[in-house]
Amino acid sequence: MIAQHPATIFVDRDGVINQDSDAFIKSLREWHPIPGSIEALAALSQHFNVIVITNQSGIARGLLTTTDLNAMHTELKKQVCAKGGTITDILYCPHGPDDLCNCRKPKPGLLLQAQKKHMLKLKNSWCIGDSYRDLEAGLAVGTQVALVRTGKGLRTLTQHPDLEKTYPIFDDLNTFSTWILKKDISC
Repeated sequence: MIAQHPATIFVDRDGVINQDSDAFIKSLREWHPIPGSIEALAALSQHFNVIVITNQSGIARGLLTTTDLNAMHTELKKQVCAKGGTITDILYCPHGPDDLCNCRKPKPGLLLQAQKKHMLKLKNSWCIGDSYRDLEAGLAVGTQVALVRTGKGLRTLTQHPDLEKTYPIFDDLNTFSTWILKKDISC
C-alpha cells in the first residue's frame, strides 16, 4: 500500500481520541470519544495519513478480547467516516509491560510497522499523545511530537514539567488539528 499523503499523524487512542480509564476501556459500551476528536481525525485525514497507535495491555491482562477491541476500532472508523474522513490504519500492542516486546510504546515498533506497511516517510510526520511514552516512541523514529492535556496529559506535564519548554502542548486533539491544518495549509 502506498501512502496517500506525504506525512502522517500518529495518534494515541485512549486519552487522546476517547476518554481514558485507569481500569482500562474494555468494551464498546465503555468507549466514549472526547468531544471534537472525531471531527479532528476527519479533518486531519484530508491532509495527512492518520494512523492510530495504541498500547492495549488489557488483552494480555485478560480484561478484553481482540473481538472487543476490534468492535471499538470499527466504531471509531465508522464515526470518522460519517464526518467525511478516513483512518489509514489502527495498530495496537496487545502485550503487557513485562512482555519485552518491541511494539509497546515507548518502543517505536508500531510506528516502524506502519512505516513499512504503508511505505511512509516519517519526515514531517507527527506523533500525538497524552503520555511521555507516546512522545518517546515518536522521537525514536524522528517524528515531531505534541502532547495533549486530555487523558493523562495533565499528569504527564506534572511529572515532566520541562515538556512545555520543549514540545507543543495542546488542550486536546481538536486544538492540535486546528493548529496543524492552519500551519500545513499556509506552508
